[in-house]
Amino acid sequence: MSALIAGDAMDFNRLKELLAVTDGNLASHLKALEKEAFIQVNKTFIGRKPNTKYAATADGKKAFKAHIDALEALIKGQK
Repeated sequence: MSALIAGDAMDFNRLKELLAVTDGNLASHLKALEKEAFIQVNKTFIGRKPNTKYAATADGKKAFKAHIDALEALIKGQK
C-alpha cells in the first residue's frame, strides 16, 4: 500500500521490482487488497501485451492512514 499511496498507479512488474517479491507473493497481496476494495485494478493492453495497473482507492488511503496512525500511537506509548 505504501508504494501505491506514495505515487500514481503502478503496473505489476514495477511493483514487483520495487518490492523485490515473487510473482505469487505480490499477486496474493494484491488480490487481498482488491477484495477489501483498498486498490483499484485497471487492465489494458500495450500493443498486444496485457498490462495491469494498480492504484490506491479512497478507502484504501483511509485504511492506510488509520494503520499508520495506530503504529504511531503504539510507538508513542512505548516512550
